[in-house]
Amino acid sequence: MKIIIAGCGKVGFTLAEHLSHEHHDVTILDNRDLPLQRAAAALDVLCVKGNCTSVPTLEDAGAGEADVVIAATNSDEVNMLCCLCAKRAGAGHTIARVRGEEYSLNVNGLKQNLGIDTVINPEYSTAVEISRMLRFPSADNVDTFPRARVELVSFVSREGDFLNGRPISALPAQFQSLPVLLCAVERGGEVYIPRGSFVVQQGDKIYLIGQPSGINQFFKLLGRHALKIRSAFLVGGSRIAFYLTNLMYKMGIQCKIVERSYDRCVLLAEKLPHTMVIHGDGTDPDLLQLENLSSSDAFMALTDRDEDNLIISLYAMQMGIPKVVAKSNQQNYNRIAHSAGLQSVVSPKMITANQILQLVRGLQNSKGSIMTALYRIADGHAEAMEFEVNDTTRHLNTPLRELRLKKDIIIAIIIHKGKVIIPEGSSTIQLGDTIVLIARDQSILDINDIFADPLAGGGER
Repeated sequence: MKIIIAGCGKVGFTLAEHLSHEHHDVTILDNRDLPLQRAAAALDVLCVKGNCTSVPTLEDAGAGEADVVIAATNSDEVNMLCCLCAKRAGAGHTIARVRGEEYSLNVNGLKQNLGIDTVINPEYSTAVEISRMLRFPSADNVDTFPRARVELVSFVSREGDFLNGRPISALPAQFQSLPVLLCAVERGGEVYIPRGSFVVQQGDKIYLIGQPSGINQFFKLLGRHALKIRSAFLVGGSRIAFYLTNLMYKMGIQCKIVERSYDRCVLLAEKLPHTMVIHGDGTDPDLLQLENLSSSDAFMALTDRDEDNLIISLYAMQMGIPKVVAKSNQQNYNRIAHSAGLQSVVSPKMITANQILQLVRGLQNSKGSIMTALYRIADGHAEAMEFEVNDTTRHLNTPLRELRLKKDIIIAIIIHKGKVIIPEGSSTIQLGDTIVLIARDQSILDINDIFADPLAGGGER
């Protein structure tokens, strides 16, 4: 597909990197020399300098023949105007990154009046992801498959866990009876899609998928069941904090925000009457102690400075806060944080990239099965995808034991008539089902891509 990305900041560069790796024809449009030079040197993309709100510039970049135009500059208004101009130039599908709180209440109006097909708000999506983590405090990260009504959680195996040192097929019957599946393992920089003979080791990062009730029972069985979170301490009054505080209020969680900017404090206090807003430096340990940080059930570092977020979060962990979450867009920082024990790190840039990759794959496979969710896990080495089964899907009603799947792909969940099924050899995929797939180092567009036979594009024999 021909894709134009307007804006070569963190999000634009990340999108271009992922989309070019999936063999799309990518053009980056920006009016700054240095970001374009960096992209041209590092990526297999075409770089065009110019104003992305100019119709002639968009036409020169090929907007008239573009399948997708993604507006990802730092300005909401520029992004919206870019989509409007791209549509008038003849672009197919337009996607705008719109972050402002004032626009979040009128998304449908923006789409109808400005020719925007999809509006993405990274800060709101990040807030939603953090709110999921608060429902499963024992998990490091939580992804939701809305149609399947199942969750994908990750955690690190500790000394003494019953999972360690034995094959998955030999784990206790209490575990085997739960509506959950151990679907991926990260160990020493390698990612494994485990089978029954796989042996979990202490220190492995484990990905578990299943019904929320089953996941809760699993963590109880593991001895890590956490009490419900009732209070949260946030450092940084960012847009993420604004959206997250509203979500937590609906969850019955009391919030306290520390923000360095006095003007931002005043604005937040006006918009969030149910929240205590404190003007101060959230990196000051004396202030954190004065505000009784240690009594909080959860802590989130959400400033615009990734380094501060990680350092403050490590301090909160030392204070014994049960759940600590940090925002960081720097992937190299994330690895350092994980090695120091901070596992719950969220990246708005990666959340946005996942959302757009899902949309692009859906457009690319418009005549096949519909992808309804996509998450990149294990530092992008594996993917979890949700699909709707339709009449284009092959091998319907065939027992899974008779199917030949490509290597490192598993069917993790089948939803049949509202019932969650952890697949066995006798399970089948039927018309109208929703399924969740886990795949390592493969870009799946369609359910049929998982089959290792000639009609499905080949595979191992």
